[in-house]
Amino acid sequence: MIVNQRTIDLIKNFEGCKLTAYRDGGGVWTIGYGTTAAAGVGIDPHEGMTITQEQAEVLLHKTIDKFAPAVASRITVPLSSNEFGACLSLAYNVGTQAFAASTLLKHLNAGKKDLAAAEFKRWNRDNGKVVKGLTVRRAAETELFLTPDSDLPDMHTMSETGSQMESTLAAIFHAISAIFQGVKK
Repeated sequence: MIVNQRTIDLIKNFEGCKLTAYRDGGGVWTIGYGTTAAAGVGIDPHEGMTITQEQAEVLLHKTIDKFAPAVASRITVPLSSNEFGACLSLAYNVGTQAFAASTLLKHLNAGKKDLAAAEFKRWNRDNGKVVKGLTVRRAAETELFLTPDSDLPDMHTMSETGSQMESTLAAIFHAISAIFQGVKK
């Protein structure tokens, strides 16, 4: 599934970008846009570690590219881009395993999107304590989940994975070739 720019912007906004490694609220070493070793994208943040803004962007997109298929593979019902994006943002923050075990996903796959939307707000704790920032993030994810996609996608704001990009480029190439073959005749 294509990840829209609204989703990327939401993740970036709530994760923030820190170019020096820090311990998050749960004590986990983190860098860039909330990247931890647990993301499995080839980095193990540690004390004193620094990265560039460009590296932070690369890590963000590597994580999104890894998490998007993991989230999509667990969803058995059709979703809008915004619904998927809200689920991806949640999984980016809590991990794909926590998302996979969530009541939110169970409701979603049962076709109960209203109940699924209500579940976002339950994910506002860190180490058992309610965190205001997580409460605000979950409200934003719920809002994204409930926002209908626009009729015409804004193509320049979509992120595609490698195979999707190759497929799109191949389709464009074949369409252009067909046009030129028709003109030659």
